[in-house]
Amino acid sequence: MTSAPASSTGSATAGTPSLQRLQPAREYTYSAVDRKAVDTLRVLAADAVETAGHGHPGTAISLAPVAWQLFQNVMHHDPADATWAGRDRFILSAGHSSLTLYLQLFAAGAGLELEDLQSLRTWGSKTPGHPEYGHTDGVEITTGPLGQGLASAVGFAFAQRRLRGLLDPDTALGASPFDHHIFVIASDGDLQEGVTSEASSLAGHQELGNLVVIYDDNEISIEDDTDVAFSEDVAARYEAYGWHVQTVDWLATGNYVEDTEQLYTALAEAKAQTSKPSLIKLRTVIGWPSPGKQDTGAIHGSKLGGEELAGLKSVLGFDPEQHFAVDDGVLAHARSVGERSAAYRATWEESYAAWRGANEGRAQLFDRLTAGELPEGFAEAFPAFEADFDASFSGGAKGMATRAASGKVLSALAPVMPELWGGSADLAGSNNTTMDGEPSFIPESRQTSSWKGGPYGRTLHFGIREHAAGSIVNGISLGSLLRAYMGTFLIFSDYQRPAIRIGALMGTPAIYVWTHDSIGLGEDGPTHQPVEQLASLRAIPGLAVVRPADANEVSWAWKTILEKTDGPAGIVLSRQNLPVFPRNEQGFADAEGTARGAYVLLDATDESGSAVEPQAILIGTGSEVQLAVAARNQLQSEGVPTRVVSAPSLEWFDAQDESYRASVLPDNGAVRVSVEAGIAQGWAKYTGVRGTQVSLEHYGASADFQTLFREYGITAEAVAAAARDLLGR
Repeated sequence: MTSAPASSTGSATAGTPSLQRLQPAREYTYSAVDRKAVDTLRVLAADAVETAGHGHPGTAISLAPVAWQLFQNVMHHDPADATWAGRDRFILSAGHSSLTLYLQLFAAGAGLELEDLQSLRTWGSKTPGHPEYGHTDGVEITTGPLGQGLASAVGFAFAQRRLRGLLDPDTALGASPFDHHIFVIASDGDLQEGVTSEASSLAGHQELGNLVVIYDDNEISIEDDTDVAFSEDVAARYEAYGWHVQTVDWLATGNYVEDTEQLYTALAEAKAQTSKPSLIKLRTVIGWPSPGKQDTGAIHGSKLGGEELAGLKSVLGFDPEQHFAVDDGVLAHARSVGERSAAYRATWEESYAAWRGANEGRAQLFDRLTAGELPEGFAEAFPAFEADFDASFSGGAKGMATRAASGKVLSALAPVMPELWGGSADLAGSNNTTMDGEPSFIPESRQTSSWKGGPYGRTLHFGIREHAAGSIVNGISLGSLLRAYMGTFLIFSDYQRPAIRIGALMGTPAIYVWTHDSIGLGEDGPTHQPVEQLASLRAIPGLAVVRPADANEVSWAWKTILEKTDGPAGIVLSRQNLPVFPRNEQGFADAEGTARGAYVLLDATDESGSAVEPQAILIGTGSEVQLAVAARNQLQSEGVPTRVVSAPSLEWFDAQDESYRASVLPDNGAVRVSVEAGIAQGWAKYTGVRGTQVSLEHYGASADFQTLFREYGITAEAVAAAARDLLGR
């Protein structure tokens, strides 16, 4: 047998056992009963897809010995506790091969039983077509859209390093209870998707030695031989990214030989690597040893069929007439991994207890993060901004851009909320995403004259990689106890949409800071001016889109976003200065209404200034709320009692009870006008049958923002005229 490499990182705290996280969980072994277990899993994969009538059996069949080595010999995990803090994380980026994961969870006794495999891809089962986070124990992240798993795994690796830096920065690598690895199985399809190129480039730059990827190089996709579209040298590409690259070729002899010891040795070497992420390019034959369909696209995404299924069982020594056959002794052997895991976990718990005894303050932080509690002083940390408002709108107020207010909020939170961190896709100065004085999360050798930091820093630099940045904040949010944000221009949310959608599907609390939110960004022109983005983002179920109207709404928006952990949020911010409304003065409501999504900013009044039922309701978001306020002034002067509603988040407003929603938008016959510098799609729900929208239904132009709003009719006069027209009808 091959022994794991010795650790070269020093010892743990005196008197505590060495955790040896740079070594595999145990020595290499692949006995006759191991082989029997692997062959059983191959047959179960074929039976499950045959019963379902559809699915992806080929990769699960050929990768059974690969996943077996990971789950039985290499990774530390506890089949009895899928949330154990000391576990290694496994991400099946090739999510279509969900059985690759489900079969190992079944074999290990980690929550799946034979009936779960028999109900693959059916209503209510624990085994959906692609792995789903929060649905099946042991699934760290939802995968299926190719590339997202590997890209998000980079976020998992970021998170491990940052959390270790907060909790146990001085212990030697591999000896801390907060050390673990992230293991990924990726397919040809994953490596073709651009998001993995973005993320892998950044992973190499960040020297993420805690990330290990097995690339299943089987050269087959749904359209059969990948040579029709994919012929690059992947190993050379990853070497150029700065990865530690190994090749394991099971066809090297001319025959197909599953050399699991060679794979184990490569995995052991990858675990010992501390300064580079690792890629193991594993040459396999999809569907091996299926006699007629191996190495073809026919076994990638379709059931084998009765004859081929019988042939596979015969080759492996199983009775073709039996289905879902599992030998009790073989299953007991597979599940003995639970005993080995329990023994290691006891060692980990001893090390963890020693860490707690020596790190009282950090242990309190860990307990708070684990409990999901906000820090002491959280509510008090948010700045309140002084009013800067000219009621005549004659230019007497300078105001503040909401992007600038957001930056001030983040800096105020920095000393209070250490779990909050983030950065920008090369737009830090424009997005205002850098907390004052916080070091960069970066290898020391990568520091620049402008950005100083180290491996445990706080300021993230994604580079011009918006899509990967979205996936990475998903990974950070799922893979740790931290809250992460990333920033870019709102227009470039289009580059992030797949990551945003899957984050919303999972309910991960990732945060997006989107600035330059409308034609208000001005002279950069229509390529950079968002028009349809607000509507398209609001169409994503589970995503909160938050567009504050002034600096104080920004404070409340951030507070509410951080209080919520059930889904992602995007805070949408202006480039240009906006008035800071006088709160609790001159009729303006407190900004705390932001937390409810929409609220009455200014109510309708009669000539004496007393509140009355509105005849017109003007609804705005972001920079257009000031237009609604100015339009209200016009209508009120004409004797039309008019209410202004600020609606920073329609999703939060929709979540309120009916009585509150009716108190803001009463069904009293008042006309309603919405105003937003974007397409009107979605607003009819709020303006109702006696309503209309002042919107922008075309692209912008290159000019100063004042000219653009005037020329395109996004003005207070247009809002007031729309209300008059409705009242006249």
